[in-house]
Formats: sequence, C-alpha cells, structure tokens
Amino acid sequence: MDADFDDTNNPELLVHEKTYHLFNLFVRWSMVGTAVALTTLTLWFATPAGFIGGVLAGIVVFAGGYWMLVRHEAHQPLNLWTPDR
Repeated sequence: MDADFDDTNNPELLVHEKTYHLFNLFVRWSMVGTAVALTTLTLWFATPAGFIGGVLAGIVVFAGGYWMLVRHEAHQPLNLWTPDR
C-alpha cells in the first residue's frame, strides 16, 4: 500500500469492518455449535457413553471452542490500522 494512504475516518470502510467482524463472529459461533452438536449426538447415539457422556463431552467441546475461537476474536480491535493487530 501507499505510505501516504490514510483512510482511517472513512465511514464506509468502518461500516464494512464492523459487518465483517459480525460475520466472522457468526462463523465462529457456528463452528462451535456444529462441533458441540456432532460430538454430543455421536456419543449419545453411536457409542455406549449414552446421554450423560455425550452431554459432558459436549460441555468440554463448547468450553474449548469458546476459549479458542470466540474469546480470541473478542479481543481483536475493530480498527484495521491499530498497531500489533
């Protein structure tokens, strides 16, 4: 990019960044939800672990997915030009 390019106050660009952030957050929650559903239902119906084993594994997968996917994104700044982003 050009070194003199400074478009940090462009409202269209800020709206685009916020929309992208919301879409990215939706995708991350969808990935966590899909992983929890697959784990819980597989252990419940396809293994001897049963309902309790499936729910416990689903809770563990949810906690890990939230910590790795959703929580990480919440700490990212919306401004593209923030140092160390």
